[in-house]
Amino acid sequence: MHAVRVEPALPTNIVLLRAVNVAGTGLVAMADLRATLAAEGFGRVRTLLQSGNLLLDTDAPADRALERRLEGILQDRLGLATTIFVRSLPEWQALIAENPFPAEAREDPSHLVVLAAAAPPQPDAVARLIGGYDGPERIIAGSRHLVVHYREGIGRSKLTNSRIEKVLGSPVTGRNWNTVLKLRDLAQA
Repeated sequence: MHAVRVEPALPTNIVLLRAVNVAGTGLVAMADLRATLAAEGFGRVRTLLQSGNLLLDTDAPADRALERRLEGILQDRLGLATTIFVRSLPEWQALIAENPFPAEAREDPSHLVVLAAAAPPQPDAVARLIGGYDGPERIIAGSRHLVVHYREGIGRSKLTNSRIEKVLGSPVTGRNWNTVLKLRDLAQA
C-alpha cells in the first residue's frame, strides 16, 4: 500500500484588472488571461464575466509585489497594460462582512460599488473627496477600498472614477455589489 501525499491547497486571491474590455479599450480574451497565468504557474485560474475579474491560487501574498508581477506578465505576454488590484479571499470576505450599506446591498446592489484602490485611501484625501462633493452619492472608506452608493445611478453621476483617482492620488477600479458577491462565491467554491 502506498501513502498518498496530499498537497495543501494554495490560498485563493481575487484579481481585478482596471479598464479591461470596457468601451473598446484594453481588449483581451478571458481564455488568454487564464492560459497565460496558468502557464506562469498560478493555480486554478478562473474568470468571471468579461471585464477583468480573475481568481487564482498562489502562495504569494496579496500585495503590491504580486500586483506588479501580474502587470508585468500581462504586459509582456499579452501586450496588456493595465493596473491590477489583488485581494486575498479573507480580505474580500471581511470587506463584505464590514459593508457599511447593508440595506442598499439587499435593495439596490447594482448601484452599490466597491472601488479597490491601488494605495490605501488616506483619511485627509477621503475627507477632501467627501467634503468637496455635494452629489447624492454616499462614500465610506475601508482599508484598501471605498464603498459608494450611487443611489441615482452610476452613468449620470459626477462622482467618476477619474474624479476619485484625482483626489485620492491613486488608481481605482469598481465592481458592483452583485459582482463582489459572485467573486466571493467563486473563490469559496
